[in-house]
Amino acid sequence: MKGARTTLISICCMLILLLETSQAEETQWQNKTRTPAILVFGDSVVDPGNNNAIVTMVMCNFAPYGQDFIGGQATGRFSNGKVPSDFTASTLGIKQYVPAYLGTELSAYDILTGVSFASGGSGYDPLTSELVQAISMTQQLNLFKEYKQKLKEIAGEKRANAIISKSLYSVITGTDDLANTYFTTPFRSVEYDLPSYIKFVVQHASSFLQELYHLGARKVSITGVSPIGCLPSQRTLAGGIERECVTRYNQAALLFNSVLSKEVQRLNHTLPGSDFLFVDMYDILLDMIQHPNAYGFEVVTRGCCGTGIFEVTMTCNTFTATVCEDVSKYLFWDTYHPTERAYSILIQKLQTKYYPFFN
Repeated sequence: MKGARTTLISICCMLILLLETSQAEETQWQNKTRTPAILVFGDSVVDPGNNNAIVTMVMCNFAPYGQDFIGGQATGRFSNGKVPSDFTASTLGIKQYVPAYLGTELSAYDILTGVSFASGGSGYDPLTSELVQAISMTQQLNLFKEYKQKLKEIAGEKRANAIISKSLYSVITGTDDLANTYFTTPFRSVEYDLPSYIKFVVQHASSFLQELYHLGARKVSITGVSPIGCLPSQRTLAGGIERECVTRYNQAALLFNSVLSKEVQRLNHTLPGSDFLFVDMYDILLDMIQHPNAYGFEVVTRGCCGTGIFEVTMTCNTFTATVCEDVSKYLFWDTYHPTERAYSILIQKLQTKYYPFFN
């Protein structure tokens, strides 16, 4: 009897020890990093290859794209190497690269630490993605819902909920809405004047962010648009013979950023527990364009691929376009997207500017 009682006590002690160990491991995991995962939504700036899995006109899973990525692999990233989400993830100590949710064999680790749902050619305006058959922002939210279920299957509901609530959500889009849908095609410009169109786009952005919040996101960075009038493509299309920066386009970008920033602030005050940040990259990128020597660049009006005047996506290829000799001297890889080095500098500057949020 005494021996049975001793055995019972020993078993109880072991169970308590195991429970304490399990709780300690859970606490250790939760404290390991304040940002367990990064989840990315947007356009080609942060698409690491989702467009490889769909039928679209916006593709780049071929050389010379990715020439400076691991193994010179064209993953579907719209640059010569890493893109902003990769730099953000590595700086935060989450992982080195953020994989595409579609078209790749995702490991449990990939799911646990975050993926990108972004699609080249997408925008807040539903028409933007429709024009090029990209994955719309609404569809990206649907993919996120699917991802959440996979996360729960891998991590269990409690841990999955913790990851969802503590992760960093990065939203980078809007440039295509202005540069392509409004200024390049006639569909929206005949329906809206510029201020009205921007209001329309920001309303869609607000709806997206509110839905993302209701799906569990709390810490969200929303990046504004760049000085689109200085992109090589827009210089070519509307910059005249000298291919100057297009003032009207840059003014549109500034107005868009102003309206979106105010809406992000409003949402921060109306959504309990939200930590939304508007990230303004306009001034930093414009300074890089206006003072290239300060950043070690020599060419800012053309892309590295081909002539650098019109080549982007399908027209930037090894059959019809050569690559510049020294990509490190170029701010832009093609006529729309910066080089890996430019992205590295930009993200470093932004994370310094918004240090409290990212740390």
